[in-house]
Amino acid sequence: MALVMDRDELAEFLDEAFPQVKGDFAIEALDEDELVVRLKVEERHLRPGGTVSGPNMFALADVGIYIAILARIGRVALAVTTNASMDFMRKPAAGADLIAKIRVLKLGRVLAVGDALIYSEGDDRPVARASMTYSIPPRAMG
Repeated sequence: MALVMDRDELAEFLDEAFPQVKGDFAIEALDEDELVVRLKVEERHLRPGGTVSGPNMFALADVGIYIAILARIGRVALAVTTNASMDFMRKPAAGADLIAKIRVLKLGRVLAVGDALIYSEGDDRPVARASMTYSIPPRAMG
């Protein structure tokens, strides 16, 4: 799927539209097949025991799939999550950044579907997997 936004444009849009997460995420790579995004783990992202909490892993998947879709449709702040499923497979490494590899599986006029595999930095075994569907406002594709 052709890209209409690059890494810098996506990062700028994310900072503008969602200032509450400014600095939490970094777009590591972007091409027509995959987006790679990092959660820069800080103390506030951890649960008791020192690993990243489930809600923060969910946020990484949600933000990652959202910006992967925007990379293909442009600056559409009102694209929203309509369905989400997440599997937590193993405990993330204590204090390690999390890396999500995102694929857009389907991009239609009104719905987009993506998936995310989330890894602890330095470990090739996924810690979580997410599948999400987004509703795209009608004017976004027209």
